[in-house]
Formats: sequence, C-alpha cells, structure tokens
Amino acid sequence: MKKYNELTRHEQEAYLMLPILTELKKLGGQSTTKDLKRSVVANDSSIPENTLTDFKTSRKGSKYLPFNFSFNFAIANLILAEMLKRPKTGIVKLTEKGREFEGNGTELSEQVYKISVPLWKDKSKENQSINDTSNNEEVVAKTDEDSDDEESWRSEILSALMNLSPAKFELFCRALVKRMKVDIDENVGTKLTGDGGLDGYGYITTDDFRTSRVAIQAKRWSTNNSVSSPEIDKFRGAMDKFRAEFGIFITTSTFTRDAIKASRAGTRVITLIDGDKLIDLVTKYELYVKPVTVYKLEDFFREEN
Repeated sequence: MKKYNELTRHEQEAYLMLPILTELKKLGGQSTTKDLKRSVVANDSSIPENTLTDFKTSRKGSKYLPFNFSFNFAIANLILAEMLKRPKTGIVKLTEKGREFEGNGTELSEQVYKISVPLWKDKSKENQSINDTSNNEEVVAKTDEDSDDEESWRSEILSALMNLSPAKFELFCRALVKRMKVDIDENVGTKLTGDGGLDGYGYITTDDFRTSRVAIQAKRWSTNNSVSSPEIDKFRGAMDKFRAEFGIFITTSTFTRDAIKASRAGTRVITLIDGDKLIDLVTKYELYVKPVTVYKLEDFFREEN
C-alpha cells in the first residue's frame, strides 16, 4: 500500500474522506475544520506527523500547506454529496447520511464522486470566467481558515521561531507560559545548564486558590524531526525531581504518536504544544506579533456589469 505522500493529489482527497467522517463521529458529529484536521492527522498513522508544519513554497514564492488543499477539497466533495454540511463558516457537521455510512474508504469516495463530479462540472459551466473544473474546485475547497494570506503569515511565524537561538526560544516559551497565567520562577529553569533538564518552572493558582507546580520543556527542533516518547519520559523524570504536578512541552516541530501516548500515561498528563498549536497561541496572546487589518474585494467587483 502506498504511503500518503506517495499518493496523487486526487488519491489523497479520496483517501481523506473516510478519516474525516470517522473523526467527526468521535468529535460528536460537529467540529471546527481546524480541530477536525488536527484530529485526522493525529489518529491516522499513514499521514506524516509533520503534515501541519510542512510548508512548501509555490512558484510565485508564497508559502502553503499541501495538506490543506487535499483536506479542504475532501470536505467540499463530502458537502456536495450531502455527507456533511456547514452550519456556519469554519464549522462542519455530519448529516444523517454521513452518520449512517458504514463502508470502506473506496466505497465512500466512489459514492461521493458519483454525486460531486457532475456538480463540479455544472458549477464550471455556470461560471464562464473559470476555464476548467479544477480551478472552480480550488475556489470552493478553500476555507476562511486556510487562505493564502493565513498560510503565509503562519509560515512566517514558524520560520521566525526556528531562527531563534535555543536560549532565546526558551525565553520566548517562558514568556508565552507566563501569558497563560503561570507565575514563572526566576531561579529554576532559566539557565542553559544545571537546571535538571527543565527550561522553565512556575506556579499556577486556580480559582479555588490551589497552587500547583508547573515544569516547562522547550525544543526548537526542525519540522522534520519529531519529538519522540523517550524525550517525554526524560521530561517526566525532571518533573519528578522538582515535584511538578503539571508539565508543558513546547516544540516548533511535532510529536510522534508514541510521544502523545506517553504524555497521557501515568497520573500526571503532560500538555503538548506542537508547532501548529504554538502559532495559534502566539497569535492568541499577540506575543511579539501584532494583527494587521487587510481588506479584500468581494466577487461583486469582479462580475461583469
């Protein structure tokens, strides 16, 4: 059987349909496209773990995630086949037809394409300014969360984080965790050596005034080098040394599926923040970044008079 990255774009789209339905069922039948995408990648062993941080450069020089196109296109086909629907922008929901499907991946894609392909052709005929079906499909497959502009600035943030020195990245991670309401200890985890394997340490107080110790680990790794389970075990050992009740492991890369399992083992679950989630947190807390308002023309201005 071919690996996911060995499949053609069309084969990837067809392959993703069943995992999308499967994960939506696990998520209660409705999800944001962002959470659904992460769930599909996390739970399908055939998809590379660095898929959501593996940015490519187009011929025009812009950054993009190849996975987004195949994923969004699979979603678009499932919607046309009435397996899914969009209650609002950025949200997908299983229909009764989607919930009741119980076949394999090949049966699903064949059933979907039987309905969606003629609809794509009809859409292409309706819009004479679009020369072929593939261009029309690309427009429909794009979502508000995966615009070219967003992929570009997400790639820029990740690249900037990768270019930080190890010491500066650790400093950045402590600043991020501080924004997340952790009171950083200035004496533990702030040195490059001699801190027992920690890159930060602090305290968090809940609404009932219970204070817990938090250990922080930061790994500025290449997106092609995933954090494995031995790294999680090593971090847990450092947590033991400082009697930390909670652990936060931050990386610019991704975590192997074994590492994710290891983080959930035992009595103390370790929170994992990979490169994709790290970008979300940087923008959420506006840590060393600032939002810029951009306006785009709607189709009204492109339509013939």
